[in-house]
Amino acid sequence: MGTRPGAAGATTQNGRVRDMVTAARRVVVKIGSSSLTTAAGGLDDERVDVLVETLADLADQGREVVLVSSGAIAAGLAPLGLARRPRDLATQQAAASVGQGLLIGRYAAAFARHRLTVGQVLLTVDDVTRRAHYRNAYRTLRKLLDLRAVPIVNENDTVATEEIRFGDNDRLAALVAALVHADLLVLLSDVDALWTGDPARPGSVPISEVRDERDLAGVTIGGIGRAGVGTGGMVTKVEAARIATGFGIPVVLTSAGLATEALAGKPVGTLFHPSRRRPAARLFWLAHATSPRGRLHLDPGAVQAVVGRRKSLLPAGITAVDGTFTAGDPVDLVNTEGAPVARGLVNYDAVELPGLLGRSTAELAASLGPAYEREVVHRDDLVLL
Repeated sequence: MGTRPGAAGATTQNGRVRDMVTAARRVVVKIGSSSLTTAAGGLDDERVDVLVETLADLADQGREVVLVSSGAIAAGLAPLGLARRPRDLATQQAAASVGQGLLIGRYAAAFARHRLTVGQVLLTVDDVTRRAHYRNAYRTLRKLLDLRAVPIVNENDTVATEEIRFGDNDRLAALVAALVHADLLVLLSDVDALWTGDPARPGSVPISEVRDERDLAGVTIGGIGRAGVGTGGMVTKVEAARIATGFGIPVVLTSAGLATEALAGKPVGTLFHPSRRRPAARLFWLAHATSPRGRLHLDPGAVQAVVGRRKSLLPAGITAVDGTFTAGDPVDLVNTEGAPVARGLVNYDAVELPGLLGRSTAELAASLGPAYEREVVHRDDLVLL
């Protein structure tokens, strides 16, 4: 993933255009709550209009745009008489329920002035990890883009529980970029770039490019911004950049006020360079979007089969089961030392598995019926960690 500030980094600040940005035809743009709302929690109409104008210009150039927008909870604070972002999930969901309608309505009106239609897409983790849901999410986004609409994506805060939350929209944006096979991800916030430390402190300087993890050595990454209405901070943005670049997608991190310049390829903000290899999209989601609901302990032979030969996991290779989960949930596969080696979607409930351990599928089918002649985790639903 950059060049540290200095001689190498200075060459990107001489007015050259970033070719990988201008060449991107499908762009995912994420904007944070603090860049859309007032300190009191209401939507800032001027900020919304400026962002929409920038994205409409991209659409006019024939580029596809997906907007991942925070702000639903923040927009719902003032109408509900809440002075600050609530800490408990139920009140967050109530604020999101009020604010999401306000947010999408404001976007719809602003984009309509540019003769563009928007489509609201609200996601939970389950929507992009379970196979059928994943396909539906992809098809919906793909069809909206084919119809020249602008998908506006947010986490479905009104129904998401702690177990099925993305956690922050920076991470969601990186995963949506992978889902739609974007050519570029732009993360917009109230900070103009990744800095070596607190931008307010002497000696801190902006980082123009990041090519790999070595360029982040010694960088002090801060938390939530001054407005206090979001859930992320620079930590989540750097992690989102890691996720997206790991899928082969370049990332530009900058402030909302520099969005036009950033999308024009001007050397503003921080450019994170992508890796050269792009993994399978759904398994990429499984690795990065899910939290395991349990653990399956594997014997050495099963570890070799799963990791070395990329085989499905069978009951015979499992020695123990931890956690409470149902069929279709993500679980970690751990070796004899307890270290996770893979993650997969399990085909059995946790209560079913103890009676199956150490037995072959043929034996299980003979004694329990043909429904038990199946893998515990199929290799198509496995990703190595």
